[in-house]
Amino acid sequence: MGLPWGQPHLGLQMLLLALNCLRPSLNLELVPYTPQITAWDLEGKVTATTFSLEQPRCVFDGRASASDTVWLVVAFSNASRGFQNPETLADIPASPQLLTDGHYMTLPLSLDRLPCDDPMAGSGGAPVLRVGHDHSCHQQPFCNAPLPGPGPYRVKFLLMNARGSPTAETRWSDPITLHQGKNHGSIDTWPGRRSGSMIVITSILSSLAGLLLLAFLAASTVHFSSLWWPEEAPEQLRIGSFMGKRYMTHHIPPSEATTLPVGCEPGLDPLPSLSP
Repeated sequence: MGLPWGQPHLGLQMLLLALNCLRPSLNLELVPYTPQITAWDLEGKVTATTFSLEQPRCVFDGRASASDTVWLVVAFSNASRGFQNPETLADIPASPQLLTDGHYMTLPLSLDRLPCDDPMAGSGGAPVLRVGHDHSCHQQPFCNAPLPGPGPYRVKFLLMNARGSPTAETRWSDPITLHQGKNHGSIDTWPGRRSGSMIVITSILSSLAGLLLLAFLAASTVHFSSLWWPEEAPEQLRIGSFMGKRYMTHHIPPSEATTLPVGCEPGLDPLPSLSP
């Protein structure tokens, strides 16, 4: 049983329409580059809400014009396959769509910010892209807001022209899982479940702390005892209940006495004579 005459033309039109919709994707160049966490020795490369990628320097070299922009696509790992590249600037998904559609785009960069020079030459820091770093951009259209959960996430870079049409893309990254803090109720504090080495180390440290405390108390007692109970004076310096310092007089040799007549002592009037 054959199809009516009009149906083949209808099917051909639908096929051409589908090919026309897929034309940008078929013309999209796949760059052999896989985004990854930066290899620089940095603290906090992956946290509970952020992760740091290496910058795509020279990745799109020779494939882009000066007006093109490099975008970062962030998606949940299980939603990356369903991501459709936007065709215009109005189709670019914003960060709130991560919780509804499973993906969004952020961190638009011009090519002059991704030079092929030495990344450490005169920059004063490691060249990274910190995803989820901006805590105060919730009102901006392409916000780099903190990530809502541990993921895992996948990312890729998308090169778009001034009209908002993609021209090249990279591969998707490997899954990236964020760090998670432990629930305080799940932390085991029972000492019986500690290892033997931990118990020995804890006992040694406690003993040393006790010895240091005893040494401090002994030194303090010796130091302040001299203030509370002063030393007694030597026995020869005691005079009854009075303690004083002995005084030694100097020896004065005897001098020759001058014989004076009676009544001629200095300072006295001479006595009247009784003789006629």
